[in-house]
Amino acid sequence: MTGQFISLEGGEGTGKSTQAKALAAALAAKGFKVCLTREPGGTPGAETIRDLLLRGHDEKWNMRTEALLFAAARSEHCETLIKPALERGEWIISDRFIDSSRAYQSVSGILTDDDIMTLHKVGSNALMPHRTFVLDLPEEIAARRAEARDRGDSDRIGGRDSDYHRAVMAMFRQFAQQEPNRVKLIDASRSPADITANLMQNLTDLIG
Repeated sequence: MTGQFISLEGGEGTGKSTQAKALAAALAAKGFKVCLTREPGGTPGAETIRDLLLRGHDEKWNMRTEALLFAAARSEHCETLIKPALERGEWIISDRFIDSSRAYQSVSGILTDDDIMTLHKVGSNALMPHRTFVLDLPEEIAARRAEARDRGDSDRIGGRDSDYHRAVMAMFRQFAQQEPNRVKLIDASRSPADITANLMQNLTDLIG
């Protein structure tokens, strides 16, 4: 029996963490065994790398080093948690996965999407989610939410300027256009309950 792998993506302040928890609860209520996780992180080793990645000033790592660290954390995450859970028939709900690396590390122009996917193939055998939800919000609303949430204590990636985050969100929308069967763009301006219901509606083919 093989489980299902769902990832939630989007820019800062779009509500990914909230919806990951709500989706996990909704699936569990239907009787599925659900594993809720996040990236970077999800396992002790990957969480150690998360601290290296997100703490400190923006110039702490160059973009190539940053991409390698993300790939290393993901490799640990996949081998230790995600693949075993899928083999047990569980549903994995991950707050971010490979599409975040594709968006956040490729918009610099230093690395290409092919570079990121090559690292993913080496580190995680190119494992992809069965369904990816991109939570989409107008830029000004997302910025207000992120500011209210972080209260000036943003991590080194979240604290980058608005042009960077605008380019990241454009990349997420591009993924939805390129892979409409896997990547679904979700209106995150609606109420949390409506968003969760929309996510569940977009999983009917996987739920069966």
